[in-house]
Amino acid sequence: MLHSIEDAAMGDAGFSTPDLTGRSAAARVATMVALMLLIIGGFNWALVGLFNMDFVAALFGPMTVAARAVYVAVGVAALYGLTLLPRLAQGTL
Repeated sequence: MLHSIEDAAMGDAGFSTPDLTGRSAAARVATMVALMLLIIGGFNWALVGLFNMDFVAALFGPMTVAARAVYVAVGVAALYGLTLLPRLAQGTL
């Protein structure tokens, strides 16, 4: 039974944090960067859906080179995220 948010964060709800220790440093960094980009992309899409506000476009300008680079990076991170799904299912992530 969960008693606090800290219990949930520590894995008492049946979930655990991914064990990245068996992977190379470059793979761990790539995974963490991809996950951060996916969070940024998800946050941006939530803002678009809820408030019709594109945060990336507001920050860098609509369809500027910088904004397009962020969109491409989020898309590449999503493709990389697809490769993480089988390892997550096997518990080897």
